[in-house]
Amino acid sequence: MSASIGALIFLENKQSMEFFVISTLNGLSYGLLLFMLSSGLTLIFSMMGVLNFAHASFYMIGAYIGFTLNSVLGFWTALCIAPVIAGILGAVFEKYCLRRVHKFGHVPELLVTFGLSYVVLEIVQLVWGRTAVEFQPPLELQGPAFTLIQNSVTGLSLVWGTAAPELCHMTDTAVRVVCSPFPATRGFMMLVALSMMLGLWLLLTKTRVGLVIQAALTHPEMVESLGHNVPRVFMSVFGIGTALAGLAGVIGGSTFVTEPAMAATVGSVIFVVVVVGGMGSLAGAFLASLVIGIVQTFAVALDYSVLSLLQNFGFSLSHASQDNALLKLTISQVAPILPYLFLVLILIFRPRGLLGKRES
Repeated sequence: MSASIGALIFLENKQSMEFFVISTLNGLSYGLLLFMLSSGLTLIFSMMGVLNFAHASFYMIGAYIGFTLNSVLGFWTALCIAPVIAGILGAVFEKYCLRRVHKFGHVPELLVTFGLSYVVLEIVQLVWGRTAVEFQPPLELQGPAFTLIQNSVTGLSLVWGTAAPELCHMTDTAVRVVCSPFPATRGFMMLVALSMMLGLWLLLTKTRVGLVIQAALTHPEMVESLGHNVPRVFMSVFGIGTALAGLAGVIGGSTFVTEPAMAATVGSVIFVVVVVGGMGSLAGAFLASLVIGIVQTFAVALDYSVLSLLQNFGFSLSHASQDNALLKLTISQVAPILPYLFLVLILIFRPRGLLGKRES
């Protein structure tokens, strides 16, 4: 009996490490998905000064096109083709719609992208319906990438793939075991996001194309005098940005859920990421994505309220205080507003964002 109690106390002390590792990985994966989205938006803004309100709609387009191609050609083909289609659609929109209103200023640009987001939403509902579709990842990504095993005797260990049943279900009652699998889809999402970040960095800093893009941002007249078609450069950048959103859509749609509300779910958060990181800063968007992803993931997992914390520390509260609705709010309940609270604080104390050079 005493051995069982000792094992339970030991495991409860150790579970914090297992909780921390899994929550950190979940936060990183969610943050990297936000970066995949915000990087395209940041690229478009840094080049054209346009906050594309329809950017999350291209994320949804990528998810639904990927879902359709997945049932016909398979996931890996869909992963390659869907972002290209989203990029082509974005380039066409920039050439025939956005470019025509560019001369009238930023407000018409914002309005036309805002209108496009509703057009895309209605088209998606007409073609694929108003309910969620079942976008399954491939067999290679189904199941866990690895499993964390918290054993009260041997401590924390890692097993690649699915852990054997005998490792998670001990016959000895004195040994407590908790197995926490980490989905392979999230691991793949992190790998793609990091590869994309490296590819963008190499494109913008190590290639002639990247030099032309950066020069067109600061000295468009000089670039045009050197024989480069600046409007075509802008169209290409817009297409690349929407293609990145489409890539995020295929991965995010197969990992989470593909539904008409998916654009609205992440749309406001990626604008928070762009502003917090610094308008036009890819490094800032990367940092802000990770911070917001980790903070929000940990907040969702913590079911503590101010009232419970005060009671745990031995504070005696009146009946009126115990019935206070604000004191009863848990951290997980306020987790959805944390990114926007972070946004307000950044705008108050650092309007340029964490790493931004441009006024937001």
